[in-house]
Amino acid sequence: MLLPEDIFQIFLYITTASFLRYFILAGLAYLIWYIWLKKRASYKKIQLKFPKTTDYQREIAYSLLTFFIFGLVGMVLYNPTIRPYTLTYYKISDYGWSYFILSFFLTLIIHDTYFYWMHRLMHHPKLFKYFHKVHHQSTNPSPWTSFSFQPLEGLVEAGIFVIFAFVLPLHPLMIVIFLFFMTAYNVYGHLGWELLPKGANKHWLWKWLNTSVLHNQHHHYFKNNYGLYFSFWDRILRTLDERYDEEFEELKARSISKV
Repeated sequence: MLLPEDIFQIFLYITTASFLRYFILAGLAYLIWYIWLKKRASYKKIQLKFPKTTDYQREIAYSLLTFFIFGLVGMVLYNPTIRPYTLTYYKISDYGWSYFILSFFLTLIIHDTYFYWMHRLMHHPKLFKYFHKVHHQSTNPSPWTSFSFQPLEGLVEAGIFVIFAFVLPLHPLMIVIFLFFMTAYNVYGHLGWELLPKGANKHWLWKWLNTSVLHNQHHHYFKNNYGLYFSFWDRILRTLDERYDEEFEELKARSISKV
């Protein structure tokens, strides 16, 4: 995958690709859970109420603004003047398949660490209203919430791509794989339903994942649970919500008769 040389075309390419990923993945999740399975699975929704139509409209509008910002950052990073100074490589043979596969896990670990710390910072009372307030207007998140950021947060979120460009050698195909995974996991985190099975919160492996319940708590209570893909920073630094296990297990034990 090669980006065009014209800077406006680069901006258009990145922005359009972001729009499409969002609308395909968030739209598919919305169609399945908020339309097709709404009546049959509503008793398993993490927060039983549904967002208002105005919430969806606000989230989509701010998400479009976020992708505009992503496009601008991408245009700066990958224009013909700066691109040669990045660590992006175009032949898998340059680093081999082993590194290509390893680089996927490195992107997740680096992104999760970056996200945890900048997320905690944006919750500082002096910064919150300028960076993170819009995202937290969605106290009951939906798939459309996943990229609903005000401009300053959108710029901070895009900072991970600057880090990748100058710190981690990545093949364009891996960048595409990462972007799809990042979008899909963001949609899952804001889905409003928990897809992992009963007991996953205490499983030796799955407990280290940032689940939909875990991130839903963050939107509901406005604190704790700052990770993106994993929970290890929250567990190590004791910012995991103490109600997490109880609420995860209550949700998985919930039946229609109990609602």
